Amino acid sequence: MDNQSVLMNDFKTEEPTSEKEELSSEKEEPEAGVALDHTDSGLGMFGWVLVGLSLLLVLVTFPLSIWMCYKIVKEYERAIIFRLGRILKGGAKGPGLFFIVPCTDVFINVDMRTIIFDIPPQEVLTKDSVTVCVDGVVYYRVQNATLAVANITNADAATRLLAQTTLRNALGTKNLAEILSDREEIAHNMQATLDEATHDWGIKVERVEIKDVKLPLQLQRAMAAEAEASREARAKVIAAEGEMNASRALKEASLVISESPSALQLRYLQTLNTIAAEKNSTIIFPLPMDILHSLKRH
Repeated sequence: MDNQSVLMNDFKTEEPTSEKEELSSEKEEPEAGVALDHTDSGLGMFGWVLVGLSLLLVLVTFPLSIWMCYKIVKEYERAIIFRLGRILKGGAKGPGLFFIVPCTDVFINVDMRTIIFDIPPQEVLTKDSVTVCVDGVVYYRVQNATLAVANITNADAATRLLAQTTLRNALGTKNLAEILSDREEIAHNMQATLDEATHDWGIKVERVEIKDVKLPLQLQRAMAAEAEASREARAKVIAAEGEMNASRALKEASLVISESPSALQLRYLQTLNTIAAEKNSTIIFPLPMDILHSLKRH
């Protein structure tokens, strides 16, 4: 009984710790995303002095300064505003009209539309040591403008280079037959890998497609010769099976004709009818079968 109670106490004490770890991990994830969303309080006293002087300059030069204060972004764009190097609270601005403070604020426009780019042809060595040239196309869009600006220098260039590397890595583990037959599965795996890698950049990879698989000329000739040889082999097998079936049918027909002598005469007349239907100069002299039998007896 004492051992059982000790085990139960250990089990009860372990459960809350695991729950606390899960809760702490869940709390840490949002903090990583909010870390970029700085507030104006981080400017410091000197920063606020510069902002105040900029606002004073705007008031003094009003209404001419109003043309430098308001900006407009389009429906498919978002603006990331930096005030003295820090991202303003609230994240991306837009679409529409927004205001900035001259001399202290700088903004960057981010295109939120789906972007399409071609993966340049990549020479890949497959698992069965065959060199192929493969290209593709990638569809992606910026899902979080703040992360796309603050977490990476050039999201578009990084996504393009990562797509090329992912294509080579994905095809390097496949045989040539798998590459030619499982394009959809390979594209889906590439899309999942790219989407996971670009998640921290605020980019969503929507679709990946493999456009073309180019084989070396010598390999194309070898595959064509192999396909031609296999077709010839199948043709010979089919012809042999046809000859075998025809011989069996002739054997059965001969047995039927041997049972009825008049059947041979009818077949002879059918042959004459077939020959007469063609336009030729062949002259046929039909002989009665009785005369042929009498000649055979002598």
